[in-house]
Amino acid sequence: MSAALTQPALEFAFEVRVLLAAARHIGHGAGEVTEFVPITGGTVDGPRLRGKVLPGGGDWCDKRGEVYQLDARYLLEADDGAVIDITNRGYYHEEDPASPARHDGDLEVAEPGIYYRTSPVFRTDAPAHLWLARTVFVGYARGDDSEVVIRFYAVA
Repeated sequence: MSAALTQPALEFAFEVRVLLAAARHIGHGAGEVTEFVPITGGTVDGPRLRGKVLPGGGDWCDKRGEVYQLDARYLLEADDGAVIDITNRGYYHEEDPASPARHDGDLEVAEPGIYYRTSPVFRTDAPAHLWLARTVFVGYARGDDSEVVIRFYAVA
């Protein structure tokens, strides 16, 4: 007899507020536009991780039609001084305008009519933070041209 499969659960881990510089145009061709958005800093705050976003790194954005494919890479520094590498890939595009906002309690984590999700991978050898490199995460993002806020959930 096998056990019933349960649906994955999401556990809020932390939120990253990434500050951005102006986008830099790289090129276009065959229906695609590529830009680079430099990361200038930011904060990390949550029950499982606190710290800051280090300046440097950035987000390579490929726009095909109305869909942005995102590929960001940058560093986090935990409050204990540990450095954590993050590669965060995802998609941004408009959905059906009637699609609802997504909430975590009272906090709106995704705007209505917008699909903005990421799938991060973390690397570190700091013992206190190895759980990051051993866990699958989903990110719900929101933001504008000057900052992006990503709320990271561990998949249980």
